[in-house]
Amino acid sequence: MRAWRFPTLSLPLHSARSLARGVPHSLANRAEIIRFGSDGWHSRFDAGFSEENVSRVAAALGTLWEHERPSGVVFVGYDTRHNSAKFARTAAEVMASKGLTAILSDRPCPTPVAAWTCSKRENAIGVVMVTASELSCEYGGIIVRGADGGPVSRIFLDAVEQEISSEPCFERGEIAVENFVSPYIENLVSLVDVKTIRDARLSVVVDPMYGAGTGILSQALEALGCSVTEIHADQKEDFGGIHPEPADPWADDCEQEVLDTASDLGILLDCDGDRAAIVDAQGNILLPHELSPLVLGHVVEDRGMQGRVVTTLTCSARIQRQAERLDCGYTTVPVGFSRIYREMLDGDVVMGVEEYGGMSFPGHLHERDGLLVALLVVELVAQKGEGVRELVTAMGDKIGHMRYTRRDIRLDSAATQAFRNILPGLNPASVAGREPVEVSHADGLRLTFSDGSWVLMRPSRADSVVRVYSEAPDEGERDRLLEASCGIVRAGA
Repeated sequence: MRAWRFPTLSLPLHSARSLARGVPHSLANRAEIIRFGSDGWHSRFDAGFSEENVSRVAAALGTLWEHERPSGVVFVGYDTRHNSAKFARTAAEVMASKGLTAILSDRPCPTPVAAWTCSKRENAIGVVMVTASELSCEYGGIIVRGADGGPVSRIFLDAVEQEISSEPCFERGEIAVENFVSPYIENLVSLVDVKTIRDARLSVVVDPMYGAGTGILSQALEALGCSVTEIHADQKEDFGGIHPEPADPWADDCEQEVLDTASDLGILLDCDGDRAAIVDAQGNILLPHELSPLVLGHVVEDRGMQGRVVTTLTCSARIQRQAERLDCGYTTVPVGFSRIYREMLDGDVVMGVEEYGGMSFPGHLHERDGLLVALLVVELVAQKGEGVRELVTAMGDKIGHMRYTRRDIRLDSAATQAFRNILPGLNPASVAGREPVEVSHADGLRLTFSDGSWVLMRPSRADSVVRVYSEAPDEGERDRLLEASCGIVRAGA
């Protein structure tokens, strides 16, 4: 079979310095302080996510982007949440009033769809997605992406925050409306082995979790000859009581539907489609730490792709072991997809992976794409003629079986800060009677042991919580390391 090669993209980063230089900033007292996290601004609908505040954010983005690239093209997409279409139109019209060429999706679309569309267009400046991703239905949000579909810099987001006016923007400009979805699906299907998938005649359950992927992944799979059962596909602004997050317990309905229909596998997408989860034929969801090394093995061994693998420090040792087995370079970075993105810009990265299962293939897009991950798994199952669980078991026999867990220790803000303060000098001689062979303070405190077991104690940047991770070859050792590490956190807080 012909090796699969993504076209190489080479687009420049935003110059955060030039974005901030010479741009007037509003110094007025703000009606409400709007702050961007690493992936955008999120707020509850009853606590600030409103059309007025969306217009404030859009005006700031429009001013900065128009200063950077006059008449640049900005793409605006939206998910299926309460008033998302209305908010997206407001954002597009406000940015158009600032001199940008604003193009609005003609329907709800996943973040990778809008990002891919932007990455293929000349004179593109960025993407605005009205979505709160996997958060519950009470939340709205705005995600900002750059010209190549990847994250914008922290410096740029800080400049946006400084530019946000205290008053809503009432100016509106003319916008265009465009179909982002159809060209994306056509490209997505072209990236996989159509004949092999069609010949396999797989039956697949698709659960878009009432989100923006509704009807899109199922359309791609049907074009590939799969028999598709789609659930949670009607429009429900309350998401039917579930959180649109591809994980248990929210995956229960998909798991049951796979069993009831005797399907080969199930696929879940989060609300904005940047993450996918897979359910095996026995109705069990794969953990992200099983899925990412499985996909890596497929793209390298079966597809002939080569390059470095970049993960966050919180990812399972299994992805590192798989990378080493496949002779891929391996780099770990602190938590945050923007850090993976910066590594991908070097041009030698085959795959970026984050803790919760988001995967990016920079030859396709500098953004996580759950729909592509889903098709890669379908292709793998079709090609090997084996079920997902059998493939995971065979992989574990090659790289070793590990047990992974995380526990969040909630503290008050003073105790959390106290633990942050002692972290740089914290170097325990042993944990649960075991002496670490490697110590890292790159993002919290990570201790690695001789058999590949490890623990990580990491204070959250946004909340009063310390996240404790543990992974070991068996559950008993994993839990002993976890309990001992939690004790270290509590003693130091």
